[in-house]
Amino acid sequence: MAVAIITGASRGLGLALARGLSEAGWELVVDARGADELRTAREQLPGPVTALPGDVTDPAHRAELVAAADRLGGVDLLVNNAGVLGPSPQPALARYPLEVLRQVYEVNVLAPLALTQLALTSLRRNGGAVANITSDAAVRPYEGWGGYGSAKAAVEQLSRILAAEEPGLRVWAVDPGDLRTRMHQEAFPGEDISDRPLPETVLPAFLRLLADRPESGRVKL
Repeated sequence: MAVAIITGASRGLGLALARGLSEAGWELVVDARGADELRTAREQLPGPVTALPGDVTDPAHRAELVAAADRLGGVDLLVNNAGVLGPSPQPALARYPLEVLRQVYEVNVLAPLALTQLALTSLRRNGGAVANITSDAAVRPYEGWGGYGSAKAAVEQLSRILAAEEPGLRVWAVDPGDLRTRMHQEAFPGEDISDRPLPETVLPAFLRLLADRPESGRVKL
């Protein structure tokens, strides 16, 4: 069975991807910061799943995720989905609190890179793939999105460079579009986002991505 690590898998897009891959026969290692939410999510997944609560900014937790995948045969797919928005409502860069910006970068940029570094040995051996979840805020200058958007822009550049350095892998920056998730609601506090599609709607496109294995690059689902 193919093995995937999916971070931030207790809700939203992460849970939708975990459910789809589990139904497709993948063996999963998933995490989330909230142990109770992760336990509830685990109960919704039909296949073999190792659920490890923890914070992706914690080096010991990252090592635990990769070790769990290695016991299953090594990582075939790493989905760096866990992330934080930052303040809600989001402030302009002129007044963005720098201590919060550091945390946004720690979660959204440094933690995915660190987890990828740990997983590279088995990814190389298995000819695997890395899917870094990104956003159109990485490429379009939306007012108020300076923290999250610039962090995702960094993730996209890291993805391009990793692809150049690791030609035996597939490295995709995956933009799922605007979805009806808790994070997206936090970005628009008090607004009705019911017109946004549910995360499950992008699952067929993600499964096609894994089946077709196009060249590394930016992918819009």
